[in-house]
Amino acid sequence: MKKVPAFLTDLTAYFYILLFFYASISKIMDFENFQVQIGQSPLLSAYAGMVSYGVILLELLIVGCLSLSKFRLAGLYASTALMCAFTVYIYLILNYSDFVPCSCGGILEKLGWREHLVFNIGCVILGCIAVLCSASAKKILIRRTAVLLISAVFSVVAVLILFLSSEYIIRKENNFTRRFLTNFLLEPEIITTLDKDAYFAGISRDTLYLGYRSTPLLLTSVHLKTHAISTFRIYPDLGEHRFKNLRIAVRYPFYYLYDGTVPIIYRGGIGQRRPEVISYQNAYFSQLAVLDSTSFALRTQSSTTHAFTLAQLDFKQLPMLKLYPKALQPQLDGIFDLDGQLVANYGSSGSAVYAYAYRNQFIVINDRFKNIRRQQTIDQNKKAAVQTLRLSNGDYKMKSPPLKVNDAVSAFGNYVFIVSEIRGKYEPVSIHKNRKTIDVYDTLLNEYAGSFYIPEKKIDEVLATDGRILILHNQTLTQYKFRKSFR
Repeated sequence: MKKVPAFLTDLTAYFYILLFFYASISKIMDFENFQVQIGQSPLLSAYAGMVSYGVILLELLIVGCLSLSKFRLAGLYASTALMCAFTVYIYLILNYSDFVPCSCGGILEKLGWREHLVFNIGCVILGCIAVLCSASAKKILIRRTAVLLISAVFSVVAVLILFLSSEYIIRKENNFTRRFLTNFLLEPEIITTLDKDAYFAGISRDTLYLGYRSTPLLLTSVHLKTHAISTFRIYPDLGEHRFKNLRIAVRYPFYYLYDGTVPIIYRGGIGQRRPEVISYQNAYFSQLAVLDSTSFALRTQSSTTHAFTLAQLDFKQLPMLKLYPKALQPQLDGIFDLDGQLVANYGSSGSAVYAYAYRNQFIVINDRFKNIRRQQTIDQNKKAAVQTLRLSNGDYKMKSPPLKVNDAVSAFGNYVFIVSEIRGKYEPVSIHKNRKTIDVYDTLLNEYAGSFYIPEKKIDEVLATDGRILILHNQTLTQYKFRKSFR
């Protein structure tokens, strides 16, 4: 009778040797892909570097123990504990993950996650039987049972700790490990082809508004469901003003015509061809975001330091213009290092976002400047990589091209969408050749929400709404709908 348990123990050991040796060698041969898979794991993303090396070393160590009869029992304990950890990991993936990633690969790459779970449970049971059946006395049986229970509890607790801490790090203290939202976008829908100088003017429910830099008095509306397009011309009283860059912004039910080089803002109702002047000589500015019908967020320049400054123009308060000099924090010259994009939040009245172009931060403006706060993006570029040269006349000029971090940006409700120019950890170079990455941030929870790819080499502008994101690229307007809402 003693030969049967011994035979079972040896057979189980050989099975584990084959399983772990093949698994470890497969990981080593395709290590980059294995590390990418761990990096995209919804549970272990923050520890991809440590886990990718640790799992391989542990599997090889177990193979060594199982191969030597002196250490075979220890190897069986470790094998059972490791398979228990893998089982808990898969259970968490299936029940507590936002998405289910691709298979782990290796000898079981054809199995689905649920089949993998059943296989792992079977391995745990087999390991327990092999350890317990070879016990020659009751005391040994009790001792081995205790060791199995302790090792199982340890492995379960270890996976749970990694899971919980990884979630916190990824969302709150991200070390530039992206979590891609699998199958998040539906098939792209090309709506129309536009002139090369088109830009997003605004959106209201299912109607998108477009302006044109070369024909600044034309406003186009596009119905996103029927794709119906209509254009009407605006006839403002331009007077003797010498405009350089007239633009249109829409915040339904009004449109606004402005050029910050001339301190004037027009407003008209949608469909009204002759807008009225609502602001004159109140402020010069370089960017404008409409907060509501009487309030605007501006990017202007300080008259004393000449640095970029955020400001609010509000017709309901005195003085109407209020500067917020501490909102933008200079690192170098106060101009190039503070460059960025100011956009209105179309999902929240009185809100806007300013995203720095060359550093990992954006500024959230809520309640018409009553609440201003900063939030980090997940890349590690805390300081703008900008080299400037001060000329004799006091002006600054760039000495070399800067490292751009955040490109196009859009805000809707509690979420900010940023086209990132930087490749994250564990992301192959090949995957970035013909696509752009959009990172999503939750401003309510002050955390990173996830990322997704857009299959375009270049993105000119993005505009997100509840349930879709619109892309301007290569004179084409494309709509991507989300499979599920962020809310």
